[in-house]
Amino acid sequence: MTLYVATSNPGKLRDFAAADTLHIPIEPLPNLADIAPPPEDEPTFEGNAIAKALYYSHHAPGEIVIADDSGLEVDALHGAPGVRSARFAEDHNFLPMSPLPPDERNNLYLVETLTGVPLSDREARYHCVLAAARNGHILAIGHGAVEGEILTAPRGSGGFGYDPLFYLPTHHRTMAELDLATKLTLSHRGRAFAALLKELEPHLSSAKFT
Repeated sequence: MTLYVATSNPGKLRDFAAADTLHIPIEPLPNLADIAPPPEDEPTFEGNAIAKALYYSHHAPGEIVIADDSGLEVDALHGAPGVRSARFAEDHNFLPMSPLPPDERNNLYLVETLTGVPLSDREARYHCVLAAARNGHILAIGHGAVEGEILTAPRGSGGFGYDPLFYLPTHHRTMAELDLATKLTLSHRGRAFAALLKELEPHLSSAKFT
């Protein structure tokens, strides 16, 4: 049996593979590029992950299909940007004519939004929820998170999203400054996948993986 993931993002697939303690084949959902994406209009990560897993499972009858939703939650912003993490600057019409990539615009807008907030009040987390479905039925849900703080200026050139601003006090570095091996051990997506596999075990125990 193979687990199919509704993504072709190499970073996400790498995170899943690194957290795969059961050594299960993990592949992108076949023909994903030809499938119209579902709306992501739920107010929570879990709601979006469930909706996407249910939707994509209908495109692979009999298979277990996994979908995720994830983002950044900043306590001083009451959990924002949350499910709108990828569209944070766009939602607020921040630098609409800028040639900057979306990630850079989002980071700039986050810095501006937190202007005046002291470092002691900049707690945040990366949060990921994964849902697994088969034939339109949810089989398992897994949550994963990593705690950190938001800096006043970006540091590091690795990673993506809010990584240059996401500081890990335990490592004295931002996510963008970590080497890949260390980052994989801290992946919120990897932690969510490990939790998902634990919940999926009853559905996998009789299966053969080749």
